[in-house]
Amino acid sequence: MRAAVTLCAAAALATPLGTASAAPSAQESGPRQTQDPVLVDCLWQPKVRPDDFLLACGDGNSRLVALRWFHWDAHSAVGRGTNAVNDCDPYCAVGAFHSYPVTVRLDRPRTWEKDPSERQYTRMTLTYTDGRPEGFPRVVTYPLWD
Repeated sequence: MRAAVTLCAAAALATPLGTASAAPSAQESGPRQTQDPVLVDCLWQPKVRPDDFLLACGDGNSRLVALRWFHWDAHSAVGRGTNAVNDCDPYCAVGAFHSYPVTVRLDRPRTWEKDPSERQYTRMTLTYTDGRPEGFPRVVTYPLWD
């Protein structure tokens, strides 16, 4: 009798667990929806609070690394990190990378043409906080691709 009760209890518990584990998760059931805008990378991947970001998609000679975001909302995002820039001296293939601390600001969000369910930031402003690449102003603003 005890074995039959144990077997029935186990079967009763297994049925709901099996059904729940077979159900698709909310993330699998449709496209990712986000309230806050995304940063679109060189491979057309939407990112939220990325750790790094390639600025020079064609040659990789400028990238943001070690990004730490302390603000990210529907209007703007602000973080700090390092801009690693190739000096291309004497030419880019043998140049050296130099690191410059920056504050990064993203703004001007709008609907992303590739995926209208997403909003993307369309402008990035870098403020160099301690040194900067030769010939660069202290504040540089880039339009972001869509």
